[in-house]
Amino acid sequence: MKNKEITIIGAGLAGCEAALYLANHGVKVKLYEMKKIKRTPAQKSDFLAELVCSNSLKSNDELSASGLLKLEMLKLGSNLLKIAQDCAVPSGGALAVDRDKFAKEVTEKIISNANIQLIDQVVTTIDTTVPTIIACGPLIDSELFKNLQKLVGEDSCYFYDAIAPIISTDSVDMSRAYWGNRYGKGDTADYLNCLLTKDEYFEFYNKLINAKTVELHEFEKLKVFEGCMPVEVLAKRDVDALRYGPMKPVGLNDGRMNERAYAAVQLRKENLLGNSLNMVGFQTNLLFSEQKAVFSLIPALKNAEFLRYGTMHRNSYINAPKCMNVYSQLKQYPNIFVAGQLSGVEGYVESMASGLYVAINMLQYIQGKSMFALPSTTVLGAIQNYIAFAPEKDFQPMNANYGIVQAENMRDKTQKKKNILHISMQEIDKYLQKLKEN
Repeated sequence: MKNKEITIIGAGLAGCEAALYLANHGVKVKLYEMKKIKRTPAQKSDFLAELVCSNSLKSNDELSASGLLKLEMLKLGSNLLKIAQDCAVPSGGALAVDRDKFAKEVTEKIISNANIQLIDQVVTTIDTTVPTIIACGPLIDSELFKNLQKLVGEDSCYFYDAIAPIISTDSVDMSRAYWGNRYGKGDTADYLNCLLTKDEYFEFYNKLINAKTVELHEFEKLKVFEGCMPVEVLAKRDVDALRYGPMKPVGLNDGRMNERAYAAVQLRKENLLGNSLNMVGFQTNLLFSEQKAVFSLIPALKNAEFLRYGTMHRNSYINAPKCMNVYSQLKQYPNIFVAGQLSGVEGYVESMASGLYVAINMLQYIQGKSMFALPSTTVLGAIQNYIAFAPEKDFQPMNANYGIVQAENMRDKTQKKKNILHISMQEIDKYLQKLKEN
């Protein structure tokens, strides 16, 4: 079966990562994408690998779970992460990208690769006789999802996801905002900090928790992933929930204020020009009119021009532990692999990593070679082991975090993270050596 042609459904982050890896290893790839024919509510452009929620790919710190995952991916040969680094915009210790530039460059890489045939088509059926990677993301076409459900024998699993508003930089009142990083970290001042006094916070808070939201179908069954919790939902948990979350004022200080900041909102550049800003952590499902009214109570945003209001959309995923093995291969249909958020990983970098991992396994599979699982002492291995072996009941998507990484207990947390880093790099090298010798 050497170099047999494969099918990939979906040209998002996972699908494009998988396609480029396989194509660069001599495999012919048919890559199907429906967005030119039928867009999801979150998609805005015709480019592939579109980032729809944020432009942040999280921390670059090698001692963070997200930073370590990136190191693992680079060792394993990630193409999209290298493109992301080339499209980076200043963001302190995080990797944030110019979204349009990133999507455009990924698209050009896909189109220019002789081993990839990009097909604009809405796929609704799955041919189980053909080696296939399903990587169509959490907003999978409903008909295709129904057919996938028939294969895995599962009722629909879903949660709702929210995205944050984007604001015109010129509309921010700079007398109540300043550029800087929390605790002064990073060589450049990458966040626009909008600070609030206690009275201002409570005026904003009370308006927020009483604001009207968009009515959702089947709202009584709403399940929200913690990593994309709508700000109004978080606020209703406790009066200080925001101040310990996206509005945490610690490490921020504007010398022009007469009193210590009680809360803060951080804005991050959306592109290299810096003419648009994302409200960090402010995913929302408020009515557009309510977003304007509520968020304008933040002093620096009193005259804010909203370039994009926040929205909420339905995200689908499979019950991975019940129907998928540790290689992201359907247990009953070995020709079919599932990658990205549909498989139960959560986050941009995690979706890329999933696509890369599945592509490595698919290459081994179509060449008749053994597949190898990464150990849970690596971040990627921990994620893949979680989605394969987590309890089937109430299964929820997972992102990169140290809570799922297998590690020796130590009192010194910094030393523990250094140990995890060291072991992870060793394990990735061993994994690559196994692939080479296989």
